[in-house]
Amino acid sequence: MKIVVQVKLLPSPKAATVLAATLPVCNRAADAASVVAYETGTTSRNELQKLVYARLKAEFGLAAQPAVRTVKKVVDAYTALRANIRAGNLGPEGSKRRRRAESKPIVFRADAAQPYDDRILSWQHDAQTVSIWTVAGRIKGIRYTGHSGQLAMLAKYRRGESDLVHRDGMWFLIATCEVPEAPLNTDPVDWIGVDRGIANLATTSDGDNYQGRRLGRYRRWHARKRAELQAKQTRSATRRAKRRVKREARHAAHVNHEISKEIVAVAQRTGRGIALEELSGIRGRVRPSCDQRATLSSWPFHQLEEHLRYKARRAGVPVIAVDAHYTSQMCPRCGHTARHDRPARDTFSCRRCGLAGPADHVAGVNVRNRARSAWVLVNGPVPQRV
Repeated sequence: MKIVVQVKLLPSPKAATVLAATLPVCNRAADAASVVAYETGTTSRNELQKLVYARLKAEFGLAAQPAVRTVKKVVDAYTALRANIRAGNLGPEGSKRRRRAESKPIVFRADAAQPYDDRILSWQHDAQTVSIWTVAGRIKGIRYTGHSGQLAMLAKYRRGESDLVHRDGMWFLIATCEVPEAPLNTDPVDWIGVDRGIANLATTSDGDNYQGRRLGRYRRWHARKRAELQAKQTRSATRRAKRRVKREARHAAHVNHEISKEIVAVAQRTGRGIALEELSGIRGRVRPSCDQRATLSSWPFHQLEEHLRYKARRAGVPVIAVDAHYTSQMCPRCGHTARHDRPARDTFSCRRCGLAGPADHVAGVNVRNRARSAWVLVNGPVPQRV
């Protein structure tokens, strides 16, 4: 499976200046190639390279391999645009957003990432340095740093291209690693049901509760600060608000990484699988109050599921999605389902058998029970026709 590893470059001031001059040149070259691709309708990398290769070298001063990588970047951008159009991500045919995307060539930001292959970027893992091509020639001995586990993965499994990225005044290399997956556990002894929510980010059928109060307070604080900055209506305030959005997103991703890592570790250690609620289309199914809409729409439910799934793949833990309807209103002991079984947000109390407990824990148990039934149906013997 593919894992993305990001390392931080530590260039000297002189090297940083040269890197800062390299990205704009590469992206101006990409803009020129993009115009040719748009006007000629060329979708093949080889055909586009025949049209622009000599110009990229002569006019923009790119070496041979950077010119090839720039052409590939342009072709990939148009491939992604066509895929988004086919998927309907830019709206139906004739919509304003789709017309705007199709009516002009793709334009690259001056500091957009630039791909590097092994001919123009070499890694010295023992010394933790890289040698990289720039418009001023090749620079050697640029140090990089990162998490020890990711550095070990980078040294062992890195494959293909790496992207040079400039973000918030810092330089990064983003590399792709082909990490082998662990053998999938096709016969789990049981399942861990995971209920996701806002007050409690995740609650398992084992009773483990990962509360979201701290993250909720952090997000509300950022929302107030963004509102204050937006009220100023200055360019500086807009830039600061964007930085706050990125900081908040990184914090939420970090929390989801910690939760998913712990759940997958427990499932792997105990030989169980992980069961999740199928939450696709949840925004169309629920009717939150006005003050809850922004919170529900921006809450990272999907991100937590993605983290759980890819970590489970690496560990060989099976993951299954089950129906989410009434999981917090159904009694796992007698099956009675009613809205009144949940008199408060955090409380479950069955009106028929008297079972009581935390509502999110009960929901996690119901998710686990549904996973048991679904797994039996999927993996049971095929009935023979008489």
